[in-house]
Parts: sequence; C-alpha cells; structure tokens
Amino acid sequence: MREFFNPEKGIWAWLSTLVDIAGLSILWVFLCLPIVTAGPATAALYYTVVKCVRSRESGAFGYYFRSFRQNFKVGLLTGLIVIPLALLLLGGHFIVRWYGTRLGGGAYVLYVAYYFALILPAGVLCWLFPLLGRFDYGVRGLFRTALQLTAAHLPSTVVVVLLTAQTAAFCIERWWPVVFMPVTAMLLVSLFFERIFQKHTPASEPDTESAE
Repeated sequence: MREFFNPEKGIWAWLSTLVDIAGLSILWVFLCLPIVTAGPATAALYYTVVKCVRSRESGAFGYYFRSFRQNFKVGLLTGLIVIPLALLLLGGHFIVRWYGTRLGGGAYVLYVAYYFALILPAGVLCWLFPLLGRFDYGVRGLFRTALQLTAAHLPSTVVVVLLTAQTAAFCIERWWPVVFMPVTAMLLVSLFFERIFQKHTPASEPDTESAE
C-alpha cells in the first residue's frame, strides 16, 4: 500500500509525467505568442524534455524557466534573424506551389525543386534551438554548428524536418493537439538529436559546451 502512494512510482509517476507534458506544451505555446520569444521558449522546451521526460528528473517547470532565462538573449537574437527569413522562404513556397499546381509543366518542376531546396534552411532551423537548449553558444557559433550538423546528418535532419512540419500542420488544423504535441514532438526529435549530441559532448560535461 505504501508503494501505491509513493509519488515517484506507479500510477502517480505516470500522472506526474502527463501533467508535465500538458503543462509544458501549454506553457511553450503561451511563451511563443509574442513570436520573438519562440527561440528561447523552444530551447527551454527541448532541454526540459530531455531532463524531465526522458530522464525522469523532477521539477520540470523549474528546469524550463531556468533554461528560458539563461537562453533568452541568444534565443531572442537568433529568432530576430530566423523569423523574417523563415517567413520569406515560406511565402516563396506558397507562391511557387500556386503556380506549379495551376500551370503544371516547368512550373511544377520548379515547385518540386524549391520544395527540396527548403530542406537545408528548414534543417538548420530545426537544429538551432535544441542546440541552444543543450549547449552554450553565441549567435554566430550557433548558426555555424547548426549548418554543420544539418549537412553531416542529413537523413536525421530530413526526418526531423518532416516530423516538425507534420506536427505544426496537425496543430494548426485542430487546436486540441497543442495540449500534448509540442512535448511529444520534441521527445521524438530528441531520439535523433541526443545520440548525435552525445558524440560531441565530453563525458564530464553532459549539459553545456562553450562555442563562439
């Protein structure tokens, strides 16, 4: 009976995890609403998912807010660079798709080529904030490392880009998945990224790495 009421085991541990998943997902959405804060919010979400959902450490919201504060400056500056570029590329995608689906022929070939060309910048975007959440970077070093990892681990990058795009589309089409999908998607992303991060992380320094 004592084991049943132990908050670290059994059903209570699962309930605590579900509360963390829902609470962190909603908190992430709330902190992303100003748009420019999406960077540090996403970095904090990745870090907290790795620490508390994967590794089952307690204090998820404390981890989240601490990471959000620590990464706020670099995440904000990175977001100010990324957001207009992402909007420009996305706008180009919609324009090329409109012409490609209506005119066909060469226009459709151009659309397909543009679609595949988006993999590289989308991959860099997917790497940026998990890197910021797990390591200590300046803005320049963050972009450089994200580009290097995108090229060096292209198959994993493609899977993560498609996963991120489908998650975003799913949440936009139906509002209710935002209660759990941000954390769930980040957990799936971590399955690809963490094994790569571990190759580049000294055993004595599992959470931070300085870079410029």
